[in-house]
Amino acid sequence: MTPSAECIHRPSPLQLPTLGQLLRRLRDARRISRERLAFNAGVSASYIAHLEHGHRERPTREVVHALIRYLDRVGPITAAEHRHLRDLAGWGIGEEPTLERLRGEITADMRETLDRYDPHLAAYLDSRWNLLAWNRSFAHAFPGLTPDGNVLHWLLGNPVARQVVLEWEQEVRLMVQWLRGLIAGTGDPESAVAFLAELGQYEQFCRYWDEGIVAYGRDRPDLYLRDLDTGDVRTIPVQVFQVGSVVHADHVRILLGISPSTTSAGFPE
Repeated sequence: MTPSAECIHRPSPLQLPTLGQLLRRLRDARRISRERLAFNAGVSASYIAHLEHGHRERPTREVVHALIRYLDRVGPITAAEHRHLRDLAGWGIGEEPTLERLRGEITADMRETLDRYDPHLAAYLDSRWNLLAWNRSFAHAFPGLTPDGNVLHWLLGNPVARQVVLEWEQEVRLMVQWLRGLIAGTGDPESAVAFLAELGQYEQFCRYWDEGIVAYGRDRPDLYLRDLDTGDVRTIPVQVFQVGSVVHADHVRILLGISPSTTSAGFPE
């Protein structure tokens, strides 16, 4: 049975991403029968059925590669879908560290590095968009985010977010898609279900989560933010990098946003 999390805006619970769900979606999109996929991947149709229903966990790399090769031959699989399949197969997944433990891995030197980035935006985040540490420019750019502590909670639950983030819907959708990929690549099902249950209170999150789309990064560099003190709009090129200097490197990322001269002309009409 697939772990799930309740969403107050819908009768059925949110579903964690699984290998079986994605495999079924890719197969249906290409109008391939289980028998045809099984034959070309060198497995039985019953094996495919077990995978799709979640009764088989962590198939071998050979099986996953064979499935990917045939599906891609029938219809191209995107790079994100390819990675998502491999992540959902369970390769390299370990126990999810606690938020407190991750925050404890941010050393004084790492915090000082954040301060040196001023006036540019900089923050450390975990794989579920929880803030671990940040600099003053980041806190100023996202009013109320540092007390909220989680980027998605702030975007969806803090009305200030809609005033600050000009392309609010596009940014929320991207964050939800990215979260799907991050959950697949790291973490344990129980804590993931609990986190989805928290986010299930937001109708917008449920709608975007149900789209089933996965992302592993930004599809565009620029983030458009309004400064509530001046009303000006800033175009912030943003990049997110994995941090390799901590114990749980798969769970810690640094967000960097280059703050240019303030202007309202950079936002596309």
